[in-house]
Amino acid sequence: MLVSTRNSLARALTIGALAAVTGGLLAGCGSDDSTASSTPTLTTHSKSAPAPETSIEVPPFTTPAVAATAPPETPQAVPSGFPGPTEAPALDDRGKAYLDALKKGGIAVADNGDIAIVTANYICGAKVSGAPSEEVTAYVTGMAGAEASITGATMSPEQAAAAAQVYIDAANTHYCK
Repeated sequence: MLVSTRNSLARALTIGALAAVTGGLLAGCGSDDSTASSTPTLTTHSKSAPAPETSIEVPPFTTPAVAATAPPETPQAVPSGFPGPTEAPALDDRGKAYLDALKKGGIAVADNGDIAIVTANYICGAKVSGAPSEEVTAYVTGMAGAEASITGATMSPEQAAAAAQVYIDAANTHYCK
């Protein structure tokens, strides 16, 4: 009951804040003259001004359907002198056990397993913080689908949900300690 009240209060405060911001934006967009005082007339000039030149290049429009089916971008090499490590740290025993459990569960991990390890870290952190299991499952389902697409596989929503459960079970058994 306390969570429901807290969520309701949070929603009410969020809606109120959005209404205040929207009202402020709308008030700032207008001027003191809110009505037309005369009928506008169209005038033409014999000399037309050239179009302003800009150095901004606008990429062609891509529809969401085309963007969703576009192949993933190819990762670029890390530039020389880039601060920080250029390679992922080596896997420890629990990471290896976790990735092995995923493979046994039918999950193909992408590249060196970085996405799977990030997902495991999320699962463990969510477990410690007491995040709702539905929230964890939703996030992990998305990560499972993303990793599958990187490996070239496609998943139905049901397959992604089943894969998410494999990730969660493997992380709880082998990774979260």
